[in-house]
Amino acid sequence: MTDSVDYDCLIRILRTAAEKIKANRDYLSKLDSATGDGDHGMAVYKVADAITTTIDKDAGRDISKLLKDMGWAIMSTDAGSTSPLFGSLFTGMSEGVSGPDIPDGAGFVNLLEKGVAKLRKNTRAEVGSKTMIDALIPAMEAMRAAIDSGKSLAHALSDGAEAATKGAESTKNMKASFGRAKNIGERSIGHIDPGAASMSLLFTGIKEGYQNG
Repeated sequence: MTDSVDYDCLIRILRTAAEKIKANRDYLSKLDSATGDGDHGMAVYKVADAITTTIDKDAGRDISKLLKDMGWAIMSTDAGSTSPLFGSLFTGMSEGVSGPDIPDGAGFVNLLEKGVAKLRKNTRAEVGSKTMIDALIPAMEAMRAAIDSGKSLAHALSDGAEAATKGAESTKNMKASFGRAKNIGERSIGHIDPGAASMSLLFTGIKEGYQNG
């Protein structure tokens, strides 16, 4: 099995991930209300809606163009700092693929790594800053390790989702050094970062979308 991801498979993955985020809008807003202004759930809901709307409007089967269009649609969304972060993730991903499909698991992980590299140009946050980076980087490291050790893409995506979830949970014990939560100092300790939580939902949705094929 080559673990290739064609256009239809990618559509299923992205739609499942978007719906996972939408379904957790209220949960994410509740998390944000503890450390911010409570709007993160709506912000990522708008991002997820931009993803599904782009899918519905797409008239071709060009993966690179689809991801690029998604990125620009997200960046055009009024979702505060969430827009450029998620938007750059998708435009970066569009640069990681050429041709009608993604040939194997390594290619899919490479595509995600391209997206992460572009996203990180929009933030100075590191692991331990109590942001989405605390879910994103562990997920990518787990996926890369799985692929490099010869595991299947399904296994890599499962490892990535698990690492993202654990990363998000780890933010509960952190003091925020970025974003609005930084302003409340020690009072941010004891609460899961909503950005890390939404990123973990994205990776969980990616895993489920691939495995449901």
